[in-house]
Parts: sequence; structure tokens; C-alpha cells
Amino acid sequence: MKILAATFNPHKIQELKALFPAHEILSPSELGIAQLDIEEDGDSYFANAMIKAKVLWEIARIPTLADDSGLSVKALGGAPGIHSARYGSNGGGQGLSQKEKNERLLGEMRGVENRECAFFCCLVLVTGDDSFVSVQETCPGLLAEKAQGEGGFGYDPLVYLPELDATVAQLPPELKNRVSHRGKAARLLDGILSNIFGG
Repeated sequence: MKILAATFNPHKIQELKALFPAHEILSPSELGIAQLDIEEDGDSYFANAMIKAKVLWEIARIPTLADDSGLSVKALGGAPGIHSARYGSNGGGQGLSQKEKNERLLGEMRGVENRECAFFCCLVLVTGDDSFVSVQETCPGLLAEKAQGEGGFGYDPLVYLPELDATVAQLPPELKNRVSHRGKAARLLDGILSNIFGG
């Protein structure tokens, strides 16, 4: 199946291609769709993923897959959560770089004993004007004391997985896809697609 990825983030597109090898994942640019500034003003990961999927579906009219994900830290009441991508921004300009976001988060958590956190990922696949499939998964861990690892992107260097004795950024791509929030969600969605569309 040809599926349009409702993202302009090249890292996410590459991950989605790896996570859905049975399908042809297309980037917006491959369909001639220029960068769009989509306002993600939903109150949940699902709401924001649906907003993105619907916008691109209306343009391309082919099955459209959107991902909304973020990092929730228990001691911060779940922040940055659905605001992870805009964390530290005051509503104007370019906001903070990812390195600056990571440093800010570590600063807020300096000296805090409870380091529990979790990545969340909601995937929404819109297949028609009034039809969609959605799944949500998590990857729980502990917030590291400092950034570690060169792989992955976003907050990956900050999330330590005790069972693997590594941050998400220290994992090889194949292992990351197996344990990550996005990897778990993708396997669930791929199984649903296989049942509905036969692979």
C-alpha cells in the first residue's frame, strides 16, 4: 500500500520507512507537497496526529499516516508531553534547538530524585473522509542525568532504559525500533493493516 507520511521531519520519515517495510511510505515532497506550517492545537497526542493526517489527506487523497509523539516526565506533571516539539518556546520565533530543549529539561530536573518518564507515540492512519485507524504506545524509562549517545533524535539521549543499560540514543536502529514507543505502535498498526487489507 502507498502511504503518505504526514511529516516534514526527515528522521521520522526514515523511521517510518523502516517500521513499515511491507508498504511504500512516501514523503510529502515526493508528491510535490511543499512544507506546511500545521497548527497542532489539540489537547492530546491523538488530536494532534489527527490534525496532521487530515490536512495531508485532504491534499493527497491517499492513505495518510501521522505520528504525534512526546516525552512525559512524571515529576513535571507529564511535561513537556504534547508540547515536546515546542518545549521552551514562548510562542514566537524559531524556539529552542533540540540541544537547548534537552539542556532545559535536564536543568529543570536537576536534583530531582524521581526520574520516571515515558515516550508516547500515537499513530493515526486516515483512509477516507470519515475512516481512520489509530494506535498509541509508550516506552517507559528514566530521565538520565546528562545526554548520552549519538543515535536517534529528539529527546533520545535523555531517556535511559534500565533493562538495556543504555539511553535510547545509544541503541542500534534495529533494537530501537523494537523497544521504542514508535516501534511498538507501528507493529500494532501494521498488524491491523494486514488483517484489513491483507498486508
